[in-house]
Amino acid sequence: MTNKRIAIVTGAYGKIGKAIATKIASNSNYHVVILGRNKLSLVDAAKDIVEITKNTSVSYKVVDLSSKMSIQKLAKEWEGPLNVIVNNAATTPIQRVESMEGIEMQFATNVLGYMWMMKYMSKHMTNVDDARIVNVASYWAGGLDTNDIEFKNRSYNNDSAYRQSKQAERMLSKAFSKQLMDRNISVNSCHPGDVNSKLSNNLGFGGHETPLQGADTPTWLAMSDEVKGISGSYFENKRELLCRFSQNEKNVNELYKICNKY
Repeated sequence: MTNKRIAIVTGAYGKIGKAIATKIASNSNYHVVILGRNKLSLVDAAKDIVEITKNTSVSYKVVDLSSKMSIQKLAKEWEGPLNVIVNNAATTPIQRVESMEGIEMQFATNVLGYMWMMKYMSKHMTNVDDARIVNVASYWAGGLDTNDIEFKNRSYNNDSAYRQSKQAERMLSKAFSKQLMDRNISVNSCHPGDVNSKLSNNLGFGGHETPLQGADTPTWLAMSDEVKGISGSYFENKRELLCRFSQNEKNVNELYKICNKY
């Protein structure tokens, strides 16, 4: 395992996450660690990935990505270096529900889960060659309300909560690109492809691309020499685009401070 580049993929038994993990594992120079909270789903996904790629260097860890405590436990127990994190886990519950730590579930998983992975796991990426964090966000983003980020006062709508979370992911990517610059860890965000999945169905959408097509841009950001050294950027279809949400440094810093209070 130590001779290979180590890559974590979160939410890796969902359609896009599993496709990302499969594409990375297709390169035999990588050991892929998939994360999620359902052990049986992780076991099945790992078996499928090994069968498809013939790379036996695939493992899993049971982690609740909506839980700060669970991610801290992962960071504490992690042994060895870490080269790549692909933050992909997301949820879109129809009704407003809270995590076991009492936080609105989309904010806990889609936003804070990404932040806690970057915050606590990045210590294992220090002094590692070409360390990268890829945050799977979306072009379907906007409507962030920092005064009511958990929908305690607003009427909860899963689409509004999702769009807000994806805006926040793009902004936190910018914040962490600056935070981790001195440690030579690149942080970028992207829109994956439009895949018909449980997540998209919950939002009332379908999808016209296969999971592997959807995984194309995140995997490229995780592995390609073309983007080596690029950080703080947002990508769609392997193209760097201006992210309007990340341009306002004041807003980015405000969100970063809010999230760090959790």
